[in-house]
Amino acid sequence: MALRLAIEECRLTTRHPFVISRGSTTGYRRVWVRVIDEEGLEGWGEADPSSYYGENYDSVRATIERLAPHLPRDPFDLEGAEACFRGVAPTHTAAARAALSAALHDLWGKRLGQPLWRLWGLDPRKAPRSSFTIGLDTPEQLRAKVAEAEAFPVLKIKLGTDRDEAILRTVRDLTDKPIRVDANAGWTLERALRMLPILKEHGVELLEQPLAPEDLEGTARVTAAAGDLPVVVDESCLVASDIPRLAGKADGINIKLAKCGSLREALRMVAVARAHGMVVMVGCMIESSLGITAAAHFTPLVDYADLDGAALTVDDPFAGATIDGGQIRLPVEPGLGVKRRE
Repeated sequence: MALRLAIEECRLTTRHPFVISRGSTTGYRRVWVRVIDEEGLEGWGEADPSSYYGENYDSVRATIERLAPHLPRDPFDLEGAEACFRGVAPTHTAAARAALSAALHDLWGKRLGQPLWRLWGLDPRKAPRSSFTIGLDTPEQLRAKVAEAEAFPVLKIKLGTDRDEAILRTVRDLTDKPIRVDANAGWTLERALRMLPILKEHGVELLEQPLAPEDLEGTARVTAAAGDLPVVVDESCLVASDIPRLAGKADGINIKLAKCGSLREALRMVAVARAHGMVVMVGCMIESSLGITAAAHFTPLVDYADLDGAALTVDDPFAGATIDGGQIRLPVEPGLGVKRRE
């Protein structure tokens, strides 16, 4: 049974310029893929390229076109398809491979008439609450963003600047909600160690990627000094095989489909992290609800979620998993359960 592939551009605009320690932008180009079987049933996926990992819209689209001839003859051969894609396009192609993985899983669920989480045997009631991300900004804009995040019970604050204390103080003065902090690899070891007591003073409940991805010994020192404040790595951990060397150096990992390359790899990462006694977080890029929903389906397996990528946009073209008062609600429709908005 031959599968066909259709590729379209999907443009997203954020409500505010999204600023982290590495830069700022407002407009995003995403790739929407549709895998179509002979009966016309479609599986959907989204590619969310990151320049940090050497990808952009054009390179992702070219990779997907290169992988199109290698779609599996048997749409249920998800493991074989993933291995094939990784062999054909092994480097700087995670976003493209993740889109095809999501599309094949969506088709799998639709052919079987069940949502993905049910095929994995998961309990949707165990999905955690998602945080809402507050990007770097002026004090006035920070106040506006905190007000806009009123429906979210947990905030994630971007740091990694020379004014981190002021940013944290501004947000804490506005709310008593739990706060998580992401330095996006923007601190030195000395800066991170100085920030730890300040984070604790402001009731921060999680610290993400304090140091450069390759500085694992420094990360180990931060983790040891942080005590009961969990330190989770993001850029330091791309795939499951990265996790053993992180054990004992960080408390947990952050999984993103756009960097690990497939839903099956994400599940492997959960299993390996658990085997090493680590906590697990799932994160996202700036994505539509198509990309967010693919990640949301395995959230019953994780401790923390930061799946607000679609909530940060003003023109999300899809509807899927919802975040109701911060709580992730998984679709009950087959496959991913994503629809195109009218």
